[in-house]
Amino acid sequence: MLVTTHLSVVRVDEHDVWKRKRPLDLGFVDFRTVEARKAACEAEVELNARLAPDVYLGIVPIEENGAIVDWAVHMRRLPDARRADVMLARGDLGHAAIERIAATLAVFHAHARSDAETARFGTRDAVAFNVEENFRQTEGFIGEYLSGDQARELRAYQRGVLRDREAAFDERVRRGRVRDGHGDLRLEHVYFEHPRPTIIDCIEFSDRFRFADVCADVAFLSMDLAAQGRVDLAELFLARYARASNDYDLYELVDFYESYRATVRGKVAAILARDPSADDATRARAAREARRSFALAVAADRSTALRPSVVAVGGLIASGKSTVAELVASDTSAPILDADRTRKSMLGVAPTLPLPEKAWTGAYAPALTERVYAEVMRRADVVLRSGRPVVLDASFRSPALRRAARDLAARHRVPFRFVECRAPAEVCRERLAGRAREETVSDGRDEIWDAFAARWEPATDVPASEHIVLDTTRAEGETLANLRARLDGWPLGLAG
Repeated sequence: MLVTTHLSVVRVDEHDVWKRKRPLDLGFVDFRTVEARKAACEAEVELNARLAPDVYLGIVPIEENGAIVDWAVHMRRLPDARRADVMLARGDLGHAAIERIAATLAVFHAHARSDAETARFGTRDAVAFNVEENFRQTEGFIGEYLSGDQARELRAYQRGVLRDREAAFDERVRRGRVRDGHGDLRLEHVYFEHPRPTIIDCIEFSDRFRFADVCADVAFLSMDLAAQGRVDLAELFLARYARASNDYDLYELVDFYESYRATVRGKVAAILARDPSADDATRARAAREARRSFALAVAADRSTALRPSVVAVGGLIASGKSTVAELVASDTSAPILDADRTRKSMLGVAPTLPLPEKAWTGAYAPALTERVYAEVMRRADVVLRSGRPVVLDASFRSPALRRAARDLAARHRVPFRFVECRAPAEVCRERLAGRAREETVSDGRDEIWDAFAARWEPATDVPASEHIVLDTTRAEGETLANLRARLDGWPLGLAG
């Protein structure tokens, strides 16, 4: 079977795949010489070893009359049934798979190259260059896919973000969030053969399109999920990636990068749709993809479609608050901001590294705890500004701490709920005994439970309309039903 893309001709056999670069010049890539195509093949094998270590087998020469006329990448064929887009179509791409992708990418980005050379591609001016290049390269045909008003709206939105949020781009660079990433993270490039997803086909022909903010990388996949009608999974992916990478500031720019990525995908599809060397079926399929991608680029800002809110989940140590926060977040695809992970990120230690401090000392001294809550609220503010809901997971043991969460919701004029988790002391202690045998983010221990309980202040400060009390000894299904009765879930029409 032969498959033609905008850059390659791919021969797919039963167990092997052979990919040749097409000898063309599209402005952003030039494969007209054998040397250029060979270099691209070598780069493809080397770079894809990072996320697909057992797939790329090397490059092979193509000869005619004893002379090398071209080169091809040799790959092991992966099972189509385990490809993410195929799994999604048959209803098999669930929350667990999305979390595995997010975790894999967080580790990949954490170890990816990050230096002065990569950083310069994440500046506002560098991103603006790419944006304007897209507009120039699509000017001659975008009218086939968007109305004049839509095209103007698309340009105005992307240029407006670049104009108004320069500080956000600068801060991403300063924090080292610009990395040597993948560059083409779409569902059809993700496979589930092993516990860790295999991800193929990164951008190899230009550092400019691969060196980018990690937000631009993950935005490609969230955009692709949204394009398939699964905004719920797109939001879940972003939420899980933000937690795994400790990067909630990505919400400042993710809608922009989704719009940018959708524009790129629309451009690439439109080029293939106009390619006279492609067959009719390929051109028709590419035209449909171009139309869908450009439409998504216009509508990438989902702030008007979601239901932003603040749900603060609190309670005593081992009262079940993290389990409940997970239930709420999974049900609403909201990001979780928890005090335990935030504390450890601020201290520069791994999330599961135990910090066996005495009550109210060291890492848990009141002054540091105040800073931890302030950082939780700062990160939550970023999420809410993007028009999304947020779940806060902390003890919220005092009126002052609960007030901070209520005030955050009030500033954004969004609903607030305090979910108070309760369980008998003996149940909490049993849970702590079990937790002691596991690797966990929490540092709650039996020996500090009494000291913590003594400082718990009843939540009489929270109005009854905003206060949900949960008995966490109940079955999970009952707990979830109780929560759904009091909390807004997904808006109708956003989940396929």
